[in-house]
Amino acid sequence: MFKYIKNDLPASVVVFFVALPLCLGIALASGAPLFSGVIAGIIGGVVVGSLSGSNLGVSGPAAGLAAIVLTAIATLGTYENFLVAVVLGGIIQIIFGILKAGIIGYYFPSSVIKGMLTGIGIIIILKQIPNFFGYDEESAWDLEFFEIDGGNTFSEIFKVINNITPSVALIGLISLIIILFWDKILAKKAKIFQIIQGPFIAVVVGIIYYVITLSNSTLSIGPSHLVTVPIPESAGDFLNQFSLPNFAAIGNPDVWIVAFTIALVASLETLLSVEATDKLDPHKNVTPTNRELLAQGTGNIISGMIGGLPITQVIVRSSANIQSGGRSKLSTIIHGFLLLLSVILIPKLLNLIPLSVLAAILLIVGYKLANPALFKKMYKLGWKQSIPFFVTVIGIVFTDLLVGIGLGLLVGIVVILIKSYQNSHFLHKEGEDVNDGRIKMTLAEEVTFINKGAILKELEKLPNNSFLELDVRKTRYLDYDIIEILDDFAFKARERNITVKLVSERGIVENPSSYLEFFTTRPKLEELKYKA
Repeated sequence: MFKYIKNDLPASVVVFFVALPLCLGIALASGAPLFSGVIAGIIGGVVVGSLSGSNLGVSGPAAGLAAIVLTAIATLGTYENFLVAVVLGGIIQIIFGILKAGIIGYYFPSSVIKGMLTGIGIIIILKQIPNFFGYDEESAWDLEFFEIDGGNTFSEIFKVINNITPSVALIGLISLIIILFWDKILAKKAKIFQIIQGPFIAVVVGIIYYVITLSNSTLSIGPSHLVTVPIPESAGDFLNQFSLPNFAAIGNPDVWIVAFTIALVASLETLLSVEATDKLDPHKNVTPTNRELLAQGTGNIISGMIGGLPITQVIVRSSANIQSGGRSKLSTIIHGFLLLLSVILIPKLLNLIPLSVLAAILLIVGYKLANPALFKKMYKLGWKQSIPFFVTVIGIVFTDLLVGIGLGLLVGIVVILIKSYQNSHFLHKEGEDVNDGRIKMTLAEEVTFINKGAILKELEKLPNNSFLELDVRKTRYLDYDIIEILDDFAFKARERNITVKLVSERGIVENPSSYLEFFTTRPKLEELKYKA
């Protein structure tokens, strides 16, 4: 496990700085206690990181669940009642894993997964612009376009114009320059600059800036622009931040509805993040998805038992891990311990970090996810890849993560149906001689009702008095709808004086009277040869 410690340790520090504000911000957006987000981050790192088969995936509270959590707490009455649903949701996820439901993640097209990564990158950038310039924005940590206050992602950006805080924007800009300079120049000069990451230096500079400008009213940074970690005064206060589920509410049907909702959404987000993380992984590791569901379910049970938010694998933290050079699950586990130690030992120091510094780190993460070169690459791949990609991106930016992915998947299915209708993969002419009217037509390995229109069109176009060789040797599945079409065509072929030679692995049949009989009764090879 410690083989790549020199890579994993610096990566874990960067992931920690990305995860900390996300944990707090998502808890705030969820209407839950702030510390509940930190609990979920710790469990996601230490517990899920240890049990998962993913080398680079990082788990924690998910922005995609924030709206669900907010509504659920209001519906169930108390946060303690909600925790019961989190525990039950974890149990349901374990059942999903046992039932091998992880295979679902493999059925999302690559174009949709890439669109998801790009859309998340864009939304991270858009959401962090207010924090970067010092405009107080509570919705900076969710991924939804429409916000609780009635505004949306772009309306909040427009508000920034008249609400820039110069001191906050200054340290944000300095941090951005440090990270870029570190990444583009210093990291290539010496290994020490690869071990000590630019984001860590930016955070240190941000704390120093805050401390030395405290007495300067022009350059100082107000409390609202800093990280806000709960500060316990004693060990008892620290333990009081944990909550226990109220299992007396387990008989409430609404608790079970919320539990299934959490299990389904968290599992889907996890499987999508696993697929996306594996695509980003430079070493192309493949994560066992069923094991991931078991790990996530265990994490959610433990998180719910001690007062934490629901957990999923999260692409923002995972991509930060990859971008920072993480190599094994050790970086994920260490980041979880860093969250735990920091809130116990140095909460006051954490509260000196300007939010604009963390926004600068997230802007870099977002840009790398939404690299402009990817848009050009997807466009060049053709409309079958580019349309689902762009629909997914636009859907995520203007709605939310799951709706955007759903739209991309729907468009991807429509593209498949269109190409199935048109594409020669299912039906094509191998050769046509206009002079003697001999035409050869080969059916694909699988021909379904989707291909009815294309096959009917091709058969109707056959000229009278022609010769058709219908080759089904490669066909392994022929839908009953297609057999009926061919059976009807047998009657029309006689009327139009079209000679048909049916070629199959079992022999050749001239002018078969019934395709239905041929394909459903499966006569022996010897009988077919005799008829031929």
